[in-house]
Amino acid sequence: MEAINDIGGPAQPLLAIRGLQKHFPLKKDPLGRGGGVVRAVDGVDFEVLKGETLGVVGESGCGKSTTARLLMQLIAPTAGEVIFDGRAVGSRDLPLKEFRRQVQMVFQDSYASLNPRLTIEDSVAFGPQVHGVARNEAVHRARDLLARVGLEPQRFAERYPHELSGGQRQRVNIARALALQPRMVILDEAVSALDKSVEAQVINLLLDLKAEFGLTYVFISHDLNVVRYMSDRVMVMYLGQVAEIGPSNALYEAPAHPYTRALLSSMPSMDPDHRTEEAALAGDPPNPINPPSGCRFHPRCALAAPVCSQQVPARVIAGAQQAVSCLIHEPGSGHPMAQALAQAA
Repeated sequence: MEAINDIGGPAQPLLAIRGLQKHFPLKKDPLGRGGGVVRAVDGVDFEVLKGETLGVVGESGCGKSTTARLLMQLIAPTAGEVIFDGRAVGSRDLPLKEFRRQVQMVFQDSYASLNPRLTIEDSVAFGPQVHGVARNEAVHRARDLLARVGLEPQRFAERYPHELSGGQRQRVNIARALALQPRMVILDEAVSALDKSVEAQVINLLLDLKAEFGLTYVFISHDLNVVRYMSDRVMVMYLGQVAEIGPSNALYEAPAHPYTRALLSSMPSMDPDHRTEEAALAGDPPNPINPPSGCRFHPRCALAAPVCSQQVPARVIAGAQQAVSCLIHEPGSGHPMAQALAQAA
């Protein structure tokens, strides 16, 4: 599903990521052993189109949350660049303060995200005041947003975070993210800690707010069903890299990467005829300190060939507009299945 702009053409990228890396250095022990780096994010390229929701999925430790923090510039990248609406983030054209006014983030831990010493109203009004909005205007904006996210200001504005439930605190965090009137919101596991009934309410609230304010979302979650419901496109990450990215329905119905297929097969089903009898994947992801050579998924891939341990796959188009990093879909890669596909074509 391609995002469409106001004049009916394809939407232009609001956010473009080029060669993004984050390597965390490790300390050596007193004997000089150890050291090296943790390759948390290792060469990530993708775009987020104006008005779309890009879902990001993958196993724990694949680099989803680190990527989100790199997008927000909460941590400095080792390499790569973040381009927002045609301007490099952190440059003279787009200072960090201006960028963060246009891009906000909602974190997983709703309680740790709020200052326990500030009332709900003050928490939401704080951001606009930092960016030069008068106190009265910031408070008025905060009360309007609290009402919009389902928290009656007369009842909740003067309360403190510990007096609210998890779902109510997350609504406050959403209101706080919208207080600066951003163009993009990054949601890092924003609903994963909520009860299912509350989760459904918050998801529907996010969709309503997206339509009302014309927002663009980056929606990070481990819940594959929620990601499919929320997203226009989905990006699958594995061990710090992008395995596959494409339209949500196409990716879910015909995944091109073996890892994506294995990940989707883990989704629980209520249909007895479609329940998983065997684990789709064996073992844990390899150590990001010393990742495998070639394709990083090859030690766990049922379709791996000798060439997979030697050659790094390029990103190619496969299926219904999916971009996939897999030698099976790369012409001339030397993988037996790639040769079979070429002969069939």
